This record gives sequence, structure tokens and C-alpha cells, in this order.
Amino acid sequence: MGQQQGVQPEAVIRVDPLGMGPWKTPDPFLFCVHHDDRYPAGNERFGPAAPLTGRDIGQDFAGRDGWNMYHGSVVPGFPQHPHRGFETVTIVRNGLIDHSDSLGAAARFGGGDVQWLTAGSGINHSEMFPLLRSDTPNPLELFQIWLNLPRANKHVEPHFSMLWNQTIPRHVAKDDAGRATEVTVVAGRLDDVKAPPPPPKSWAAHADADVAIWTLKLEPGAKWTLPAAAKGTHRMLYFFRGSALRVGGRDIPSSRAIELRADVSVALENGADVTELLMLQGRPIGEPVVQYGPFVMNTRQEIQQAFADYQRTGFGGWPWPNPDPVHGREEGRFARHADGHIERPA
Repeated sequence: MGQQQGVQPEAVIRVDPLGMGPWKTPDPFLFCVHHDDRYPAGNERFGPAAPLTGRDIGQDFAGRDGWNMYHGSVVPGFPQHPHRGFETVTIVRNGLIDHSDSLGAAARFGGGDVQWLTAGSGINHSEMFPLLRSDTPNPLELFQIWLNLPRANKHVEPHFSMLWNQTIPRHVAKDDAGRATEVTVVAGRLDDVKAPPPPPKSWAAHADADVAIWTLKLEPGAKWTLPAAAKGTHRMLYFFRGSALRVGGRDIPSSRAIELRADVSVALENGADVTELLMLQGRPIGEPVVQYGPFVMNTRQEIQQAFADYQRTGFGGWPWPNPDPVHGREEGRFARHADGHIERPA
């Protein structure tokens, strides 16, 4: 039977548990991971001032004591590793990341900053989490989102953009009871609030790609309507913090991924606690995806070529004295790009 005229279709398509590992994402995204580590005070080497015994150093993802070393051995994080064929969007909500790469670029960012890295033809980089405070804990919370590149842009020159916290716009709406919903617009547009431009070769830079990356924060009891996007767009909500939420009239348990119809608006009704969500949406690229670890291409042959190219060139080598460099204790937030120019948040 066809849909009755005048009846709005169901907004919620599917609800799944978030789980402990990377979250599933729809095309044009590849995956999303939420790191939320309650690191202790740091030592003189910017690592945790706590014993590392019993941890699988180099592969520490167990969440022991509420934090992980990941692939780090002294400082937590992800030492030198390559990427090709996609982009990383790293939203640091709390704490700091020290970035270094094969182009000689470096950065320290956090506290709401976003780094948007187009790996393109290939780049080596490290992402370390320096624990700079020696007298208090060093909590770290971030999202890293992998956004695919279309075939035409998989071999563009590597490039990163910094979206400093104060340049990322927020949309605040209040319901009839005065309860607020705040939307941080990292990518895309919400009413008259427009995100900073993405890197020029990103899928998000296409006017019709309908890419949006938002975080939402709802006060207890807040109501807000998520506006419709374009027909054919994929849209996911990740309910990562809070206890109760109604989406399109449906009760959603906490820690859930919610697939939505993008072309209809959907009412959000919060429960008794502050709720936070991540929204990812975009028009699908619709090309074959062949992924092997840090390489994402369209064919198996291109993956084999990526390995061969990396073995031959190292994607520019590694101009740093070790695979897990960190910057000085007194260094503030900054970005030094491959051409040597330095930017800092205002």
C-alpha cells in the first residue's frame, strides 16, 4: 500500500547499541570513534604518573582504570602511522592532541578545536595525547571521524585545516519552557549558522553533498526539532551521553546509534539529565569502498599500489627524531603548516 496522503513517514529507521569499538557510519563516512579517557596527573615525560604494569603496551585498548595508552608506550596516543584516500575530522572536546606529520607540519589543539586532515595521496602522522598537568588529572575526550574521498580526489595533495574553537559557530534554541538546545556546527549549516569552510578537496566542499557534522547538547527536559535535510542524504544520531531521549515519539535507550530519514524533520524530547549527541549526515558518494587498515581506495589493486607506494616513498618519510613526538610543556595551541606559516587561535 502507498503512504497515506498527509501522513508524515516514520523518522527513525533503525536503532542499534553503540558498543565499545568504532561506531558504524553510513556513506560518505567510514567510521567514528569516541575516545573518553580519564587520565591521571602526568609525569616529567608527559605520560601518566601511574604504573603501566599489566597493560598491553603498544596495543592498550582495555580501558583499565578508565584510560588507555592506545599505541603509545610513554605518552598515550597514536605514534607515526600512514593514511591514504580519505579524511580525518578530529573534534577535541577536552584535553590536547599533539600532531606531527611527514610534511614537517605540527600542531597542538584541543578544548573544542577541530583538525580536518585530507590524507589524499598519502601522509604519515602521529597523534599523541600529552598529559601536561602534573598536579591534577588530565581528562581527554574526542571524536575522530573518517570521511571518505571520492575517486577523483583520492590522490590530491595532503592538507590540513584548523577549525579553532572560537571560530566554530553554535546555534542555541529555547523551547516554550525556556530549556535550551545548543548545536555546535562543525560542518554544514543550520538556519543562518554556517560552519567554517572544509578543506577544498573534501566531499564536504561540494555544494550538493549535504555534509553536516554537529554536536547537540540538550538541557534536562528540552525539546527541539531537527530540521529535514535533502532527500537521499544519510543521517545518523549517536546518543553518547544522557539517560533518556525520545526521537520522533520513540523512546531511545542511552548509548544508541539512531539511523534517521533525513528528508523529514524529527522531534527530540530530552529526559531528566543533560543529553549529548553527535550527528553525521551527508549525501553518499556511492562508489566502491575497499579498505585495508589505514588505506581506503576503490579497488583491491589500488590498495596494493598504496602499500607499494608507502614502502617506496614512506609518503614523505619522517622528519622527526622519534615516532611519537610531543611539543614543549609551555607551548600553547598552534598549527605550523607544511609551508612554514604558523597560526594560533586568537
